[in-house]
Amino acid sequence: MSLRRSGLQKEVLSLYRRALRMANAKPPAVQGKFRLFVRYTFKTQAAAVSPRDIAAIEHMLRRGRRQLEMYEDLKVRDCFVSTEMLHWAAQNPGRAGRPYAGSPDSGLGRTS
Repeated sequence: MSLRRSGLQKEVLSLYRRALRMANAKPPAVQGKFRLFVRYTFKTQAAAVSPRDIAAIEHMLRRGRRQLEMYEDLKVRDCFVSTEMLHWAAQNPGRAGRPYAGSPDSGLGRTS
């Protein structure tokens, strides 16, 4: 049985896929940081808005597209990952089941 999605849901998923492709286009040393940034941003923003608030979702989509265009620029070589993002990643491992390589436990990717 296939899941039918609304046009707005398709747009959000499309933006998410585009953001992950952008992360994979970055230098290998920072791809994990970009993926974590994308995952954290989408999850926290999704939790902050009601699925029925169409105007807010459309606003977030527009803002996300503009932000993604900025990050897609080849001159952007790195992104900031806060300790809050690292703690979130440790508690929410990705699909592969392993936390971000820069998690607080690994000692990598520390920003302080």
